[in-house]
Parts: sequence; C-alpha cells; structure tokens
Amino acid sequence: MRLSTKGRYAVMAMADLARNGRSPGGENRAVSLAEIAARQEISLSYLEQLFARLRKSGLVTSVRGPGGGYRLAKGAHETVVAEIVLAVDEPIRATRCAAHGSPKGCMMAGERCITHNLWEDLGAEIHAYLAAVSLEDVVLNRTAARRRSVSGMEAAA
Repeated sequence: MRLSTKGRYAVMAMADLARNGRSPGGENRAVSLAEIAARQEISLSYLEQLFARLRKSGLVTSVRGPGGGYRLAKGAHETVVAEIVLAVDEPIRATRCAAHGSPKGCMMAGERCITHNLWEDLGAEIHAYLAAVSLEDVVLNRTAARRRSVSGMEAAA
C-alpha cells in the first residue's frame, strides 16, 4: 500500500506549515504557498489545488493581502495525518475494490477476492496509525518512538 502523490504532498506541505507558521516570538504567522513550494520542491499550482481542499475541510485558514498565506486552523498537536490525507480525497485503503466496505467485491463475478479481508484490515491499520500521528509528531520527528511504543504494546499483548 502506498499513498498517492496527492496525499504525500498534502502532508509534506502541512508539516512545512506547522514548522514555519510560527514567528520567532511564538505567534502564528501566515505562510505563503510559494514559500512551501520552494522548500518542499512541490509545484505551486499543485499546492493551490491541495490547499483549496484543505481549506474546505477546515484544516487551514487563508490570510489575504500583504504577508498573506495560510495558517493551521488548529494546533499542530491537534491535527492528525489521517485528516490531511482524507481532506485531499485520498481514501486510505489497500483493496482494489471500488468502494471501501462495499459488499460487491473486486472479482469479475462481483465476489470478494480471497485476500480481500487481509487488505481491508491492512487499510484499517494504516488509517489507525495515521490517525494517531499528529503534525507535531511529524515536525518533531516523534514517529519512530511512536512505532516502538505500538510494537511494544503488541508484544506485551
């Protein structure tokens, strides 16, 4: 299972916004998409499309005029990666079926393939992991510690 470019770029841009959206005095500042595009090497027009969806989902707010750009709508510790991926219309699933949870399967006769439940469960695990990781975790590079704590809990179970 691999996230599409749309989902990966949206998370990269939001992490950049979380990292660079604070002034040295600690106040929130608007960050322009041009700044994010340059730092993350993402097309500006592509970012504009992604941020339109992120704004519509309430994850960012826009600031017009000189010094304008975007701000996180809520704190980086409150914004989880799964929200970002879903906001840009990227379903987090690993099956090849058209609709998640659809009774109609991916086989020609409409049946589910023999591994359908395996891939559906994997998609649920991916979603659960991304829902447990905040932008703050990403910016502070705390994802490795989170993986170790999840693995430790499973070993204890």
